[in-house]
Amino acid sequence: MNERRRNAVASILFSAGPSGGRRPIPAEWRSAWRELVRAARQTVTDGLVVGTSGNLSVRLGETVLVTPSGVPYRSLGPRDLLAVDLDGRVVAGRLKPTSELPLHLAVYRETGAGAVVHTHAAHATAVSTLVDEVPTIHYMAAAMGGPIRVAPYATYGSDALASAALTALEGRSACLLRNHGTLVHGRDLRQAMDHTAQLEWMCEVWLAASSVPGRQPTLLDEARLAEVRERLRDYGNDARR
Repeated sequence: MNERRRNAVASILFSAGPSGGRRPIPAEWRSAWRELVRAARQTVTDGLVVGTSGNLSVRLGETVLVTPSGVPYRSLGPRDLLAVDLDGRVVAGRLKPTSELPLHLAVYRETGAGAVVHTHAAHATAVSTLVDEVPTIHYMAAAMGGPIRVAPYATYGSDALASAALTALEGRSACLLRNHGTLVHGRDLRQAMDHTAQLEWMCEVWLAASSVPGRQPTLLDEARLAEVRERLRDYGNDARR
């Protein structure tokens, strides 16, 4: 086996230990990484990201698996597994983490999130330039805590962006980032992905309805959203979650 191949195999099987040594990567990490890569590719298929824009992560205890910077999702594989601790130190992997790592870590530090999805979805990004809060065109806003706020613009990858996003996320599991995109967290990756898709759809519906000349779309008030929030408490089949 040549040196390059040995290094590739080592990157799959080992991560940095607490004293700088090497330890086997847990099977749980490898399984979660496969799921993360599938979800990342799905964001491309669904038109939520273009090129290498957007990023995803999942939290496993005190460790976060996160997509790398500037790598097309279609080319990600097992040996690209990338893990950091909650301070952003790389504990496994050979690639550089996404430039939006501060955004992901801020969410994990301040919430009980199990996953974070950030996209540059077209309709949501367009809406972020028009309003300070996504108009409540549909009751699914209740599933994310209520009307979706728009965080003020800040440079990508900056602490200022992370701070603005946390303020917009208070009491919510989703927000828009002005002139930038979406940020959604969930109890797991499936929920974060589902709500990302719902948020983009709501923005698309509002843009379509508000574009009709001479008409204004009806919106749902807080009482209607509160009713839906109550109904959602026992919605679905817990055994499948």
